[in-house]
Amino acid sequence: MFWREFLKQKESYRLSKLTDLSIEEIRQISVLTRIAMTEDELEVMRTQMSNILDSVTILNEVDTEDVEPTGHSVNIKSVMREDQKQDSLTQDETLLNAPHRDGSFIRIKAVLE
Repeated sequence: MFWREFLKQKESYRLSKLTDLSIEEIRQISVLTRIAMTEDELEVMRTQMSNILDSVTILNEVDTEDVEPTGHSVNIKSVMREDQKQDSLTQDETLLNAPHRDGSFIRIKAVLE
């Protein structure tokens, strides 16, 4: 319900004239992105990108005065354990567990043919 009302209000006025992109700006974007567009596609893209920028402009209205900057959307601590040095198997111990050996190597089925 809220969004329907919001969209009705939004349709009645533009949030910012800065978001009205020109055909030339869209043409330049298409050149930079190497996307070929017809004149009709440029007009469609102009309208769509202007609408997207209008939607993003809403964020300028959000009061962030008392909000601390964050690097993550939720305040989570790492649940992973710290790395700890542990003894590992020697080469001989590892080869003892290998079903197929070739000298000092473990023999496996071919992965790529």
